[in-house]
Amino acid sequence: MRWQTLYEGRWIFAILAALAVIAWLFLPWLSLLFVALIIYTLAFFRDPERSSPRDVVSVVAAADGVVADIVEIEETEVVKRTMRRVGIFLSVFDVHTNRAPIDGKVIYRQHREGLCLDARSADCSGKNESMTWAFENPRTTLVVKQLTGAIARRIVGWSKVGDSLQKGERFGMIRFGSRTEVYLPLDATVTVKVGERVVGGSSVIARLPEK
Repeated sequence: MRWQTLYEGRWIFAILAALAVIAWLFLPWLSLLFVALIIYTLAFFRDPERSSPRDVVSVVAAADGVVADIVEIEETEVVKRTMRRVGIFLSVFDVHTNRAPIDGKVIYRQHREGLCLDARSADCSGKNESMTWAFENPRTTLVVKQLTGAIARRIVGWSKVGDSLQKGERFGMIRFGSRTEVYLPLDATVTVKVGERVVGGSSVIARLPEK
């Protein structure tokens, strides 16, 4: 367990613990439900260490989950050109820490209010509450978008503009089911397919062109 990640669930743990104590006083059998929820919440906020490939051309997944779609789309916030988007859906059972897809400096971070539609739908990208990030190094600029889902209600950002992150380093998280998108340049070679499960910070989802 990592304390910074667990700290994001402090109020959830406190409420569940209080309900477990109250239930134990009046309906002892009901307290087992709240104990089970505490155990699940601990599992949800797990944040294992990961090893990332150190070569400069590999791009790793920014989150754990299943590749929901791979499309060419206009990126309108940062680079403002057509890019290839890899959308990753995170279920309530996935690790929800987000990790830098490349070595680079955070050059953009912007939160946007919005809806909380089902994160399995590609349509949620333009409608749901989100936080957009951009990571830049001498080779490329990549955009990552954190999106809330029907259950997720809180996006957390730990890094700030100007921070330099290594590939696989944590920059934030989303609480409960959600979606994370990585926007790649068109000359990058995508190495994953729709339906494939990826591991944040470890799974290579694309390779940049050699220079």
